[in-house]
Parts: sequence; C-alpha cells; structure tokens
Amino acid sequence: MEFISIDNISFSYSDSENSNLVKNAVDNFSLKIKKGEFIALLGHNGCGKSTVAKHLNAMLLPDSGKVYVDGDDTSDEDKTYDIRKKVGLVLQNPDNQLVASIVEEDVAFGPENLGVAPDVIRQRVDEALKTVDMYEYRTHAPYKLSGGQKQRVAIAGILAMQPQCIVLDEPTAMLDPNGRSEVMSTLLKLNKDKNMTVILITHYMEEAVLADRVIVMDEGRILIQGTPEEVFSQVELLKKHRLDVPQATELAYKLRGCGIKTGKIPLNDEDCVKMLEEVLK
Repeated sequence: MEFISIDNISFSYSDSENSNLVKNAVDNFSLKIKKGEFIALLGHNGCGKSTVAKHLNAMLLPDSGKVYVDGDDTSDEDKTYDIRKKVGLVLQNPDNQLVASIVEEDVAFGPENLGVAPDVIRQRVDEALKTVDMYEYRTHAPYKLSGGQKQRVAIAGILAMQPQCIVLDEPTAMLDPNGRSEVMSTLLKLNKDKNMTVILITHYMEEAVLADRVIVMDEGRILIQGTPEEVFSQVELLKKHRLDVPQATELAYKLRGCGIKTGKIPLNDEDCVKMLEEVLK
C-alpha cells in the first residue's frame, strides 16, 4: 500500500487582480508514493509544485479529488493533527521557520506544541541535531549560522516531531554550493538510514538525479515521471517545456548532436568522465 496517495486532485487560486477569475494550479493530478521513497518534483515556476506539496500535510485541501496519507483522508478534520505529525514541511527560506533565539530551543518548539513530555523533548532535540550534524551548535543563536546550517536546523525542527515523511519546497534555493551539499547529504542520510520518505521540490537537476524517482510537472499535471535515467534521457521533451537537464547530460546531448556516439546518458560528473574516456579511445 502507498504511504501517500493523491487521487485526481484539482485546486484553484483566485486571481489577485480579478476575483472573478481563477487559476487552476493543479489539474486532475494523481501520484502514488511508497514509504521510504525519495521523490524529486520538478517543473518551471507556476507549474503547481508548491501547491501539491501543501496538500500533503493538509495545509491546502483539494477542490476535487482526494489525498490520503497513510490511509488518512486529509479533508477529514479529525485526522489533520495525525497527518501533520506524519508529514513535515520545510520551506525555502529557513528564516521563516526559525522562531527561537537558541538553536536547541527552536528545535524543541515543534514537539512542545505536540504536548510531548519535557524529558522526551530533550532526547528528541539532541537526536535530531545529531542527525543533521548540528549538535555542537545547540546553544548558538540561529541568526549567526550560515544558510546551510540554518536549513539543517529547520530540518532538525521537523525531525524532532518524528514524521514519517519530510516534504521540502526548494530548500537549497537560497544556499551556496556548500550549503546545498550539506542539506542534500542530510536528506540522503535520512532516506537511507531511517527509511524516511523524502519529497524534494528543486530546480537543481544535480539534486534530482539523486532521487529514486523524478516527477516533472507542467501546467498542474504530470508531464513525465520515472527514474532519473528515464526522465533525463528525454532531453528534447524537457527542453520543449523550458526545463534543464544535468550538465553531464547536456554535454552528452550536444556531442550526440555532433554525430558522436556517447553510449549511456550520463547524469553526474563521474558518469561524464567515463563517457568521455570511452569517446576518446
């Protein structure tokens, strides 16, 4: 059974300039996600990615269709509390999620609101900070941390609530390469070591290739989905919809356009080096 089941949902926003118009942000969208999967959700701005993400922990409810989280219907108000315990949402800007003046107090904020006992909170906070390699900064002020460190603290705050799934809406968009690397290492660790379901919205193709499955959205619907190899091998389709591919894949695509046989499409630097070695033999 799927951990998350999105069944033909549609959702519309009112147009800010004309209240009589609506924007169909998500249009008959369906997706099944198994427990422990790492999903990358891609698409250009305005395609509906963030709208889908907010449906996963009942921040938004569909106009039509259903969303089920571990069998619970997100439109059932009696289940909202349970759903938000199971699915944690991390936003793009960590400053919007940091609420305390000390790191460990910030991480404790979520479980405190859940009514967790103080001694259990202490244990959860320490474990969450160690998981994201921020334990040594537990008494620091969040505003003094780097962008990557702040985002890891925001992730720790979600982990302290012990969700089964973490949804991240472009968490590395405001970070430098080192910060992005820190966050991605944390997500891979959570997925592999703790079997946590990870749903990552990103514009960075090099992050998407690390996922088990890539979902590409366009105009509120799924354009294409599959393994990173299956999705990024369709370069022409992605470019037609104004989407990028990993740099290694782009190089192979251009070489093929010059009549050079490259074999398997590379997704990362290591694969690209192997490809070039074969080409230059």
